[in-house]
Amino acid sequence: MKSVIFDLDGTLADTSGDLLAAANACFVKMGEKPQLKTETDAGTALKGGRAMLNLGFSRLGVEPSEELMVENYNRLLEVYDQNIDDHTFLYDGAETCLKELTLQGYALGICTNKPEALAEKLITRLGIRHYFGALLGADTLPVRKPDAGHLLGTIKELGGNPSKSVLIGDTATDRNAAKNAWVSCILVTFGPDGRDVTELEPEGLLDHYNDLPDILKVMIPN
Repeated sequence: MKSVIFDLDGTLADTSGDLLAAANACFVKMGEKPQLKTETDAGTALKGGRAMLNLGFSRLGVEPSEELMVENYNRLLEVYDQNIDDHTFLYDGAETCLKELTLQGYALGICTNKPEALAEKLITRLGIRHYFGALLGADTLPVRKPDAGHLLGTIKELGGNPSKSVLIGDTATDRNAAKNAWVSCILVTFGPDGRDVTELEPEGLLDHYNDLPDILKVMIPN
């Protein structure tokens, strides 16, 4: 079976607005002003909660203790869970593409370093859960991307074959996960890193979701 595995944040959806808002809520709770901006910090948002908190603390000139970091990380997750889709949106053409790939017989999955429960909640809210036969989050397995086991586990749950699978992502983490699993990789150019992802030398680049079905016909021949 031919399978297409998607990263979530920065690949299927721009989640940076809600992630940054959750991090800023932590700083406001501390009596500070919001420290992060969507215009400049979207890339950091997609690197995870700790990355956002570390950036904000550095701007405040604070060296956080592990206790302070854990306290705020938990608060960030709580706020994000309550406001997970206020500003988040699917990238242009994403849902139409998912529908087309399903009609063409591809098995679709998500392999994300977002906690599984949050990923489930988000794709349900976005109305795309039914397209995916597998969703593995950061806490589904003992390992996560770029460990090959995370990606291979997603393919296995779909009943797929790594040699007939492709990972769609947006970062070096995705590229390395695919490389470690000996799976072909396509990186999107509409994420925060833009066309800089070319430097990661993926097997393919995706400028718009309208192009993906044709790219896959070449990368995963019958």
